[in-house]
Amino acid sequence: MWDNALHYFYEAANMGSMRLASDKIGVAVSSISRQIAQLEQQMGVALIERGRRSIRLTEAGEHTLEFYRHQIADREALMNRLQELREVKTGRVDLAVGEGFLGNAFTAIIDGFHARNPGMTLSVTSCASSEIVRMVLDDEAHIGMILHTTNEPKIRTRATAAQPLMVLCAPDHPAARMGSIDLATLAEFDLCLPPKGFRIRTMLNEAERREQIWLEAKMVTTSLLMMREMAKAGRMVTILPAFSAQTELDQGLLVARPLIATELEHTTISLIHRVGRQLDGGPARLLAILEAKLKSWSNWKHPETP
Repeated sequence: MWDNALHYFYEAANMGSMRLASDKIGVAVSSISRQIAQLEQQMGVALIERGRRSIRLTEAGEHTLEFYRHQIADREALMNRLQELREVKTGRVDLAVGEGFLGNAFTAIIDGFHARNPGMTLSVTSCASSEIVRMVLDDEAHIGMILHTTNEPKIRTRATAAQPLMVLCAPDHPAARMGSIDLATLAEFDLCLPPKGFRIRTMLNEAERREQIWLEAKMVTTSLLMMREMAKAGRMVTILPAFSAQTELDQGLLVARPLIATELEHTTISLIHRVGRQLDGGPARLLAILEAKLKSWSNWKHPETP
């Protein structure tokens, strides 16, 4: 009622008469007059001078007209702001990913997103999969990217992509001449692996127990960059999903060979967010981009892989 009355008053004041306002908004003159009278009664003060053919505002009417104009402007500003958010022009996106995702391919995604959405602020946190799940659950991250999957019931897996663990080595390493490598063969090489607690190491340990073959790491590091660098140096091999070393593989600095072991051949990467969290604007747009990228990673195959 209040909004309608203010709207009728505004149109009558702008048009200079109730008749012209009636023609513009398609409401009977009597309805406009009645709404203005009720508005004056609620305010306890006259808004227009009576006894005139045209509308002349009282001082209270001038203040009310100015108030409503500001209200219209504020409403338009709000709608424009919401439209900008829907079009991903402004806002914030919080993303949590494993370190293995942080390569040139991922950087290209982020750079392209910023180029198309220069008003967006993007926060990227790199941590272990368990911490990524926690951040998504606690709304510290809109989106998470993890190795493998999670059984957490409050997490929705938006997309998955097959990304088996691979043996990565230099092109002149003996492993590079093999079509595939099993755990027994892998155990003969000097290995650079992540420490216990990392998802990759946990998966390897499970495979070791199943096959009763034990791997001994010559070097342990929390840095996936160091793992790639040690493999490139030529003496050691490492175990990573192919996407974690896509740049080096594309440049021929590393080669990838399938690791033949139950479950390790069927590992995935997953794109996750919290169940019930509405993702609009920037988060929704980035989620769609990452979902499409996962499909390309799933289909990716290095040209030298047999």
